[in-house]
Amino acid sequence: MYDFVIIGGGIVGLSTGMALCDRYPDAKILVIEKESQLAFHQTGNNSGVIHSGIYYKPGSFKAQFCRDGSRSMVEFCQKHQIDHEVCGKVIVATNEQELPRLENLYKRGLENDIAVKRISPEEVREIEPHVSCVGGIRVFSTGIVNYKQVCQKYAELIQQRGGELRLNTKVLKIISQGKNQVLETNQGNFTTRFVINCAGLHSDRIAKLAKLNPQAKIVPFRGEYYELKPEKRYLVKTLIYPVPNPDFPFLGVHFTRMIDNSVHAGPNAVLSLKREGYHKTDFDLRDFAEVITYPGFWKLAAKHADEGIQEIIRSFSKAAFVRSLQALIPEVQADDLIPTHAGVRAQALMNNGSLVDDFLIIQGDNSIHVCNAPSPAATSSLEIGKAIVAKIPQQSHLPSLVA
Repeated sequence: MYDFVIIGGGIVGLSTGMALCDRYPDAKILVIEKESQLAFHQTGNNSGVIHSGIYYKPGSFKAQFCRDGSRSMVEFCQKHQIDHEVCGKVIVATNEQELPRLENLYKRGLENDIAVKRISPEEVREIEPHVSCVGGIRVFSTGIVNYKQVCQKYAELIQQRGGELRLNTKVLKIISQGKNQVLETNQGNFTTRFVINCAGLHSDRIAKLAKLNPQAKIVPFRGEYYELKPEKRYLVKTLIYPVPNPDFPFLGVHFTRMIDNSVHAGPNAVLSLKREGYHKTDFDLRDFAEVITYPGFWKLAAKHADEGIQEIIRSFSKAAFVRSLQALIPEVQADDLIPTHAGVRAQALMNNGSLVDDFLIIQGDNSIHVCNAPSPAATSSLEIGKAIVAKIPQQSHLPSLVA
């Protein structure tokens, strides 16, 4: 019998495990992951950015958790000697029409209590000499890290405190049994007093196994990247972002220097035909059918048809992808770029076609389900974990340590 079972061994599941260990040091805790390694999907394929929180609606969970999470993530990395760097980033307007949106973003940064500064094109080039722009914002708190290393440390701390981790363990069924729940898996049954669903790309399906309707469906979007050849890395010193379209849910292609000094360019954002579809040819009939028959998808597609078509063109045309990058750095040429790994974003979509634009955490009977936690979930992971544990009804059989 376990006190808590966490479904999902990504960064949110593992941060929740740590938070549980902090609050309930005597609890019996299990984290189960269906893959053969932790942080295999969203966490292990993300951009490695410690985000500032500048983009998110003031007062939202994303804004609060990301701002606080960027600080706690840096502190965690410092404490545990994990390679990271608070290098800052620039967000630039490449034409006059983007300047009002840049100004709105600057004001949002101030509203979110983030250290931001307006900078001139000349000041941008002092930071990023190869950028072409008409204005910019300097965001000081943005950083870079390897989130797989962060997850390894989370897992190590859970085990040091008595928690268990089980890999290659897939949940097939959830059965209520009085006040307890039985998880039927391919590795046997596990009985627990409380379930926490952090299953990412499959979080809506796990919620349904628990007889809950999350009122949203996970729609997978693949983000495809190129990498600058080593001899061209000098073109990018830190991180360079365009001004995002506020009506489109993605940030646009950008340049990111990774913690290993490689430089990634991207991503675009295209519908994946498989929830774990990291290649253009990946296809799963069940995943595809769920999306294509979901009214919300067609409403979203109609709303963003022009942007969606451009993303698809960039997916299949390197020349089109390069043109987007040249808006930021005109010197970049197609021969400077080589394909690198893709990621898949688990984005919750409502039936009315609106994207769930905040973290979505749903409470059930003796369960909590994280049904939308895309970027900036990695940055925010320590704060999300604490927030999830704070939502758990008091476990009367367990002494708790509440900070």
